[in-house]
Amino acid sequence: ESGHRDGSGRVSVMTQNMYVGADLDAVIGALATPDPTDDFPTLLGAIQTLSMTDFPARAKAFARRIDRERPHLVGLQEVSVIDIDLTALGLPVVIHLDFLETLKAELAARGLHYTVVARVENITAAPLPGIQLIDYDALLVDADRVTVGSAQGRSFAYNIGVVAPGIELKRGWVSAEVTIGGTALSVASTHFESGNTPGLDLLRAAQARELVSSFPSDRPGILVGDLNDSPGSPMYQVLAAANFADVWGSLRPGQPGFTCCEVADLSNPKPLLNQRLDYVWARLNSRRPRLNGEIERIGAEPGDRIVGPAFKIWPSDHAGLVSVLKAIEK
Repeated sequence: ESGHRDGSGRVSVMTQNMYVGADLDAVIGALATPDPTDDFPTLLGAIQTLSMTDFPARAKAFARRIDRERPHLVGLQEVSVIDIDLTALGLPVVIHLDFLETLKAELAARGLHYTVVARVENITAAPLPGIQLIDYDALLVDADRVTVGSAQGRSFAYNIGVVAPGIELKRGWVSAEVTIGGTALSVASTHFESGNTPGLDLLRAAQARELVSSFPSDRPGILVGDLNDSPGSPMYQVLAAANFADVWGSLRPGQPGFTCCEVADLSNPKPLLNQRLDYVWARLNSRRPRLNGEIERIGAEPGDRIVGPAFKIWPSDHAGLVSVLKAIEK
């Protein structure tokens, strides 16, 4: 189904965790322990996985989906810049990946005019000479159909911070005030802190509280992203208490809507998604709280896999979401 779904009061949004391409948590975990012997083997394993998860091929899949759906707004997480050069160690490994520039080139090749209106750094990692990763969030808009009044990227007040030499976890969000078809609204995309360590659920709730408090109260608001927690969690309760509606839960009650996660090298032939971590939330107006629209998962069916270097791979370890919301008040 093509997504060229415009019309008065309709807003279409997409959220996608692009996936860095290897198990970053395992690398950070190894580097954060006092034992130095697991650092380099874990890094080399991640680099090998990175070669199997072929980001340029996955970028084409993302661009195809954006072309098909034509969302007004796209929130992207795990947008990475990866620079690896191990030639000084005698290893013939040189990798440069810039996720956003690659995606922008693929979109431009399709004649699409999506522009990056805001970005914010989440993770900076330079654990060893010759290895650097920057991970950030980005917000894109269809410049042909969306007018942007202002946009920004901001870091949360509460963050984990430095977890190992050269590695800092500092999450944030990207937001914009936009006008779509005469409707003014506030939009934001984020990637809350990940992990199951006790207390992190409360950190995500604090991040959610800061984010929703940044939304103006006099206009509709839409929040998308990888929120790294499940329905009913403290984070979820914060958003619901701020009168945001969970779009999947509202429009597809009783359907699990799992979005995470495939295996690290993306090789599993059948989806292994068993958690709902990615969301679209909407606070449309006070007088008509019921949502009207549709939402679907993307990149979650075996037919969505693409040809990789050694086997078929998923576009990401997360499914994305596309939602069209109707009758947003002007």
